[in-house]
Amino acid sequence: MTAQIINGNEIAKQIRQELKEEIAKLKEKHNLIPGLVTVLVGADPASQVYVGQKEKTSRDLGIYSERHDLPADTTQKKLLTLIDKLNKDPRIHGILVQLPLPKHLNESEVLYAINPKKDVDGFHPVNLGKLMIGEPDYLPCTPHGIQQLLIRSGVKIEGAEVVVVGRSNIVGKPIANILLQKKEGANATVTVCHTATRDISFHTRRADIIIVAAGRPKALTADMVKEGAVVIDVGVNQVGTTADGKRILVGDVDFDAVKEKAKAITPVPGGVGPMTITMLMLNTVRAAKLAAGLT
Repeated sequence: MTAQIINGNEIAKQIRQELKEEIAKLKEKHNLIPGLVTVLVGADPASQVYVGQKEKTSRDLGIYSERHDLPADTTQKKLLTLIDKLNKDPRIHGILVQLPLPKHLNESEVLYAINPKKDVDGFHPVNLGKLMIGEPDYLPCTPHGIQQLLIRSGVKIEGAEVVVVGRSNIVGKPIANILLQKKEGANATVTVCHTATRDISFHTRRADIIIVAAGRPKALTADMVKEGAVVIDVGVNQVGTTADGKRILVGDVDFDAVKEKAKAITPVPGGVGPMTITMLMLNTVRAAKLAAGLT
């Protein structure tokens, strides 16, 4: 068996086209243009790339976009003052503070200062709490992207044994909570494995769906996977550079070996990654509709 490749680029493209059409209708029928602002503190090269991608995607879809670039020595007070201003701006429906922040800034205090209704990343405690009880306004972007990859690839989630490898607040905990909800596209039995799990293979070998967000290459090998499982690889690890200086990226899964046993698998790059920004755009559109009382 050679696995079906779950193409995140294609699925993200499909969702973005749906969003583009919805945004055009919101503008035509309700004179409503979703607005997203990104805040970047410092000049971290990777963060600049990510913010640029978000800006471009916003423009392509017809979302109003603002960008605030602040110097690396920005004070906590100045950053919080900006967030307060954006919270009150009716043109802005989503606020994204690009992480990581410089070390002198209190990251939690900054994120908690964002109005939960404008927290399109979905990481404010209010939004995580609403996710926990099954009443979310927004789902965190990467976990929501994973769920959409599964749904749109025809993977049966209801009743499935799902094993999540990794318990981060960004991926592991939210995706576990999303998939265990008694809802369409969920209703699975979920096990979360982590660094203190005695025998991860015991759990992964019985899983119908394995989601790996461990943060290290080959955390999941072929002997840890049963025939016909679906494998979602969230990891992005640089393992070297090419002769012309390009980064060589791999996931957390031993892709070449596992694809011979799995029913379906995501590649790295081109799997989960393209979905994250797409889900950010989806959350921004939802935030605009919530603010206008349209949902």
